[in-house]
Amino acid sequence: MNTGVPPTRRRKVVLAGLAAAASLVLSGCAGGTGDLVAYDLPAKSARYTFEADTNGVKTVWEYSSDKPTKGDAPQLQPCMGDVVGDNRAACRPEPLIFLRYDLGLGLDNTAKAGETHPITVVGYYQERLTTPPKLNSLQVEATFDGGRTWQTVSSKAAGTNTFTASIRHPKRDRAARGVGLRISATDTGGNTVRQTFPTAYKLR
Repeated sequence: MNTGVPPTRRRKVVLAGLAAAASLVLSGCAGGTGDLVAYDLPAKSARYTFEADTNGVKTVWEYSSDKPTKGDAPQLQPCMGDVVGDNRAACRPEPLIFLRYDLGLGLDNTAKAGETHPITVVGYYQERLTTPPKLNSLQVEATFDGGRTWQTVSSKAAGTNTFTASIRHPKRDRAARGVGLRISATDTGGNTVRQTFPTAYKLR
């Protein structure tokens, strides 16, 4: 995590071990043991960048965080520090944007070449965040040459935190490596995420 705020009056953020990008859990809690890794964060409001690389899929989050003034963790889903540590301070999840995809692929995880192909992207947050922001923009880019060049794909809102896009596929021989995707989203809190799939799917 990167921040320019001096390390005065610090608090703990606990990160659960990453088995996949979707398993990322950040919360304003103290404590850490086993597979948990604790990071010190300043109590003062600051902007952070967090990066994860899981099986070649790179995700970069930028978000704002400050010291919680009150707890925001239901009893059924307590903060990690409450479970494995001795945390007694106010605790809440960090407002990281996660993305869920419906790529509309066939049973062989491919899509037809030479046609316009629709995809759906849904943004969501950790369930313990009781008043999450809402996504207000999403940009889709596609690559057919392994990431050397990227093309912006038209996208539009299709419901709360939901966007659709239509990707014009080239002929199969012009996308030998398949289709790569780069998705960028911003929410009403100014938090962002960019997720890059070098190869999201192949063409048939």
